Amino acid sequence: MDRFHRFNSGRVIFFLLAIITVIIVAAVLKITSTVVLPFTISLLLAIVVSPLVKFFEKFRIPRIVSILLVLAFLIGGLVFMGMVLYTSGRTLLTLYPKYEARLTEIYIYVARFFELPYDEHLSFFDNLWGQLGVRNRLRIMTLSFSNTFLNFLKDAFMVSLFMIFLLFEASFFRKKLDRAFEGSGAERIIKISIDVMTQITHYLSIKFFLSVGTGIMVGIGLRIIGVEFAVVWGVIQFILNFIPNIGSVAAGLGVTIFALVQFWPNPMPILVTGLVMLVVNIAIGYILEPKIMGDRLGLSPLMVLISLLVWGWLWGFAGLILAVPMMAIIKIVCENIPVLEPISILLGSRKAAMAAKSEDEPKVAIE
Repeated sequence: MDRFHRFNSGRVIFFLLAIITVIIVAAVLKITSTVVLPFTISLLLAIVVSPLVKFFEKFRIPRIVSILLVLAFLIGGLVFMGMVLYTSGRTLLTLYPKYEARLTEIYIYVARFFELPYDEHLSFFDNLWGQLGVRNRLRIMTLSFSNTFLNFLKDAFMVSLFMIFLLFEASFFRKKLDRAFEGSGAERIIKISIDVMTQITHYLSIKFFLSVGTGIMVGIGLRIIGVEFAVVWGVIQFILNFIPNIGSVAAGLGVTIFALVQFWPNPMPILVTGLVMLVVNIAIGYILEPKIMGDRLGLSPLMVLISLLVWGWLWGFAGLILAVPMMAIIKIVCENIPVLEPISILLGSRKAAMAAKSEDEPKVAIE
């Protein structure tokens, strides 16, 4: 009875406090997202590009110059993607009458099939507005686009500024830890930092190159089929590929719907487009990526989906991209703190849990 009472008053209180703490932390992250999100992005980018900065330093290039070179590469990549999307958007506006005519044809077919009302004297969006309120939503999205773009520029500036200082301070980080935390405390923090840097760099680097490969294959495949804006769809596939599971599905659906509008009523190019998106994403995302990535992160697929929901709610689209790295960081921290080790096991995959169990068995036998 005494033992049962101790169990209830100890672990139950601890887990209740842990749940309350998680809720408070989530609320703080949601409220302070305008500051915390740019800092988090800059921290992850600094971890990933740190080896590149060290590579430049081997050629006796000063650290600050190496950092600025890496930053220039990142900004150049963003400018390239922005120019592709911008020029394609302008071209899309010029081709809008053709696409609206195709959309009208498709809507007439669907309206007749489901016996929906249709007025031939009104445009496609006027008819659809009567069903779904699309025009009102498009008006709201258009008005908010300018604010979104300005916020993006502000966040990009903050990310660049944070990243410069983080990379510059990284060379003194270990010395500061040794002075601030003597003995095992410093060693534990250094171990956690090294594990985080190694696993996050490994994950994001492989994800980056595989996403580039996926985007190139999608762009080439769509160009061969004749899908318009193939380069844009390749860039979109590259970006969405950073979102596990959901991103590839969203890209595939988007391209297939666009092909439906472009090639209607010819079914063959539409089917081939959907098949290309399916084959490329399965071949790279579900066959090649697991073999290259291995089980380094050791995250549960269910927890990854929950993480996408949670971080997406907290930080929007950026949260979907950061969900897996953030979960990996939380898991690594919990692994190195004994009282939080059960959480790391719950977050981990079955293989990681079995590996942890096999490591503990000899300890129990010796005791």
